[in-house]
Amino acid sequence: MSLISLSPLDLALAAALVLLLALLSWRLRLGVERRMLVAAARSTVQLVLLGLVLKVLFENTHPLLIGLLALVMLSVAGWEVMARQKRRYRGFWGYGIGVLSMFLSSFSITVLALTVIIRVEPWYQPQYLIPLLGMLLGNTMNGIAIALDGLTRQAHDARERIEARLMLGAGWGEAIEEIRRDALRSGLIPIVNAMAAAGIVSLPGMMTGQILAGSPPMEAAKYQLLIMFMISAGTGLGSVAAVWIGSRRLFDERERLRLDRLARARH
Repeated sequence: MSLISLSPLDLALAAALVLLLALLSWRLRLGVERRMLVAAARSTVQLVLLGLVLKVLFENTHPLLIGLLALVMLSVAGWEVMARQKRRYRGFWGYGIGVLSMFLSSFSITVLALTVIIRVEPWYQPQYLIPLLGMLLGNTMNGIAIALDGLTRQAHDARERIEARLMLGAGWGEAIEEIRRDALRSGLIPIVNAMAAAGIVSLPGMMTGQILAGSPPMEAAKYQLLIMFMISAGTGLGSVAAVWIGSRRLFDERERLRLDRLARARH
């Protein structure tokens, strides 16, 4: 079965549903209609631009162009991680922790999957690399953002307890161990819930897309399993790296708690 193409009118009808929801938000005084419309406009522009860029990359598979697009994706994901923090790290660390953690997790797992599991030749084919990397970055970004937000908020709220443990002779890792564990648990809960509900409560996005494109359902299911396992590993490794780096950053060389390294909470 061939893929059914969508016309601009089809997309306009779907966009009308978002407008209806924004109108309902205004009528109920929820205060989210403006953000909803801005987000819809952003997603439209971003996805159209991405479609145009991928069309060029598919026609001209050049490693430098693909690497540049991957770098842009990583940079934007790092910015989103920082923007979602209620108490963000000051200076470079506010941006660098998320970028470094996602680079160590998402990029390494994507390259591993392309070279060892899927065995694409060449491994940087944009048809495989960009979608896989995008899905890993998006989900890892959410997990890291949740974990870091939980770490900084709980460390600020429990600062007296942490300092008391330090005065009793505990090291920085021991003093913040419980908070670090809770932050990691929070970062992993979304992907655990997604895996548990996949196939029963929800039909995951990649599997849906492949089925709509005409792929056999079993082949779509296998690819979806591959993606979910990769995402869970990327989210876990990225969250562990981010929480470890972030928690270490909360202490100085003499193992004193330094909450002045966090910016004030945004209202």
